[in-house]
Amino acid sequence: MLVPYFFYTGINNTQQIRTMTDIHNRIEEEVKEARAVCDLSGSNSAECAAAWDAVEELQAEASHQKQSKQKTAFEKYCDDNPEADECRIYED
Repeated sequence: MLVPYFFYTGINNTQQIRTMTDIHNRIEEEVKEARAVCDLSGSNSAECAAAWDAVEELQAEASHQKQSKQKTAFEKYCDDNPEADECRIYED
């Protein structure tokens, strides 16, 4: 029995949401830490700048992950089995 394409999309989306949630939690933790470091060492200190750089790196990674579309199980299947009936592409 063939399962429609839209049933496959949930697998990677769930994994991607979990990954995005993890990275957003890490961003929140790094922001708290950066604020604490800046309170202790001063807002113009090298430690404060380094702490906010770490936050920026995590934010950039979150943005990159959001932009990159992961292949669904169906797309992977078609990459491995391009001759399968359900993977045929018809052009007008």
